[in-house]
Amino acid sequence: MDIVIRPVTAGEHAELGEITAQAYLGDGLLDFGESDSYLGELRDVAKRAAAAEVLVAVEHGALLGGVTFVPGPGPMADIAERGEAEIRMLAVSGAHRGRGAGEALVRACVDRARALGRERMVLSTQRTMHAAHRVYERLGFTRNPARDWNPLPELDDITLVVYELTL
Repeated sequence: MDIVIRPVTAGEHAELGEITAQAYLGDGLLDFGESDSYLGELRDVAKRAAAAEVLVAVEHGALLGGVTFVPGPGPMADIAERGEAEIRMLAVSGAHRGRGAGEALVRACVDRARALGRERMVLSTQRTMHAAHRVYERLGFTRNPARDWNPLPELDDITLVVYELTL
């Protein structure tokens, strides 16, 4: 495996945004499909990169996917509290799945959190993201149902489940 994990470049923002958007759409993760307001957030890599660290997985010059590493509480954090780092918007293109890119991106985030002295790594995921859950569990993340939350309280059927890893 020759997958390299590195910071995204400005020239890759549009491509990574589209990979992320298509991964979420293709997996049926957006309740409102192409009209889902979250789609714009998924595509806006420049916004994420300005407020957090966006990492990409690259192999032989091909962009496989990416992740947003949030070093702690702040504008890109959904649930990170003091002493925690957060993983957001992990996505690997459909054509490149099953080769370890997603796991390599998660490992890079864990390593970055440890280097920053964080106590925990946290993330929110949808109940249906079973492949991602297997990656998180393989890397030692455990469920914390007490922190599950709903990003759209006006819709009572959207609950994100929380995983965490003590570092």
